Amino acid sequence: MKRLWLPLALVVALAGCNSPSESPPPADSRSAAPLAAPVAAPLAAPVAAPVAAPARASWSYEGSTGPARWGDLDPAWSLAKSGRQQSPIDIIPAKAVAMPLPPLAVDYSETSLEILNNGHTIEDDYHGGGTLTVDDQVYRLAQFHFHSPSEHTIDGKYAAMELHLVHKNAAGELAVIGVLIEEGAAHPELALLWDHLPAEPGRSEEIEGLKVNASRLLPASLACWRYAGSLTTPPCSEKVAWFVLRQSITASAEQVAAFRKVIHGNNRPTQSLHGRPVFASP
Repeated sequence: MKRLWLPLALVVALAGCNSPSESPPPADSRSAAPLAAPVAAPLAAPVAAPVAAPARASWSYEGSTGPARWGDLDPAWSLAKSGRQQSPIDIIPAKAVAMPLPPLAVDYSETSLEILNNGHTIEDDYHGGGTLTVDDQVYRLAQFHFHSPSEHTIDGKYAAMELHLVHKNAAGELAVIGVLIEEGAAHPELALLWDHLPAEPGRSEEIEGLKVNASRLLPASLACWRYAGSLTTPPCSEKVAWFVLRQSITASAEQVAAFRKVIHGNNRPTQSLHGRPVFASP
């Protein structure tokens, strides 16, 4: 396995050496990807990061507890302001490093719907079989959730929503698939979920007799942009492998509005690349 981790360590080291005395730029600034890149993509995370951590402070998406202050609210969240591999990012396709990398392989089984409004997003805890296999690493699907507007941007443009499918391997390392959701035709699988949107934050609820399959939330193509990033909510832990799909799915204006009626804006602003490469792969 060690040969899979070394490229990421090298890329991170190179990215950190680009400007050793540079102070962190504003969150919306951009850094071009370096031209040199390893033959194998730096995807797996060498240090375990939790899917979620018990909150020791209150946080939100606005005001004095908003994203600009997350790193000050709790010492355990310091990476939110000091980290150099933070997510989300603005992806500039023209600057992505094209690489002939192995495609993503997903195998999601149908499972019961266990839906939760946690006050920050709508989340489904995925208890059925579900795996992402990439670069000989197998990650199990732990949960998926939504943001609106999108967190990642493409050439500075936001999508109406973004779906995050959070996977974890046996070593506790994370890999997240991001799916941009553009406003357009209604999505049938979202319709199933939206029929049971919890209006108020609370405990997760299993909807009896209703089955979902996360594969039905994916576009036809799994071609993606890959980069080393972080969780997009506190504690903003780094060493997360990100795969942002290049093809989007759609949701109707009514579906987008229904989500925003329950969750009133939950996207973190894009973060500086700090010299990190973004890879474009099939």
